Amino acid sequence: MIESSTGTKLAVVGAGSVGSTLAYASLMQGLARSVVLYDIDAAKVRAEALDLRQGLQFVPAAHVEGSDDIQACADADIIAVTAGAKQQPGQTRLDLAASTTNLMRTLMPQLVEVAPEAIIVMVTNPVDVITYVAQKLTGAAPERLFGSGTVLDTARLRGLLASRCGVAVQNVHAYIVGEHGDSEIPLWSTATVGAVPVTDLVPAEERDRMAHDVVHAAYEIISGKGATNYAIGVSGSRIIEAVLRDEHSVLPVSSMLEGYHGIDDVCLSVPSVVGRSGIERRLDVPMTEAEVAGLRASAEEIRRVARDLGF
Repeated sequence: MIESSTGTKLAVVGAGSVGSTLAYASLMQGLARSVVLYDIDAAKVRAEALDLRQGLQFVPAAHVEGSDDIQACADADIIAVTAGAKQQPGQTRLDLAASTTNLMRTLMPQLVEVAPEAIIVMVTNPVDVITYVAQKLTGAAPERLFGSGTVLDTARLRGLLASRCGVAVQNVHAYIVGEHGDSEIPLWSTATVGAVPVTDLVPAEERDRMAHDVVHAAYEIISGKGATNYAIGVSGSRIIEAVLRDEHSVLPVSSMLEGYHGIDDVCLSVPSVVGRSGIERRLDVPMTEAEVAGLRASAEEIRRVARDLGF
């Protein structure tokens, strides 16, 4: 059985479906010796922690705590922020921005105060806007505060391509960049299956349908069961794993961009190297003119919402 990382502490802010699933996935993988759930709903967070604690015999050694006191997050090595307004059927991620921003005004300065050395991963939707807001509210280094971005969207796209081409998903290399939402774009020009360009394997019309399905995947799930939690939970734990195990993995996380294909002062997802210090560098991925235009349009959409919120 894999041993958890000795001495590491993961704090998950928000004990809703995403936060509790992320904590569960992290425990299953043995990512941290101490996992703390924090939520203002005392009964809910303690119940979730108790449920997790009762399964500790079957996972790598760890300690679980649930609390409505933010001091429980003190000295965390990494914090995953999942707290926010719940997305309703038919509601876009950007519609959530105003109510969640008000929560962040209080929450983020408190988190930085109790855990000043922590890497902070924002998972709350709309993740790009909320990551930007959190950045402005805390003044944290962009490499140490970033969003889960399009890690899940990229996994969805790779899964579709793997199924279409009849290969293991690990052999698919493709990225979704930009907003985690309606304006995101697939980088078809650099997508490959093995060493074969996807553009040689999958017709344009079929690729367009795949991109559409990726964008609308969450809406279908929300319509059917009210929320997404499993896939975002495990993709969030994947980012945490890359940090705590210092993997130097390339993941399309959302961070503050400066001079990236002419884009400045906005949080968007681009392929980035993630390790123990957070984002180590952003990869300057070659893009077609259409892809750059799509990325810039995505940036403008996020920037517009941030400005409307006063940031």
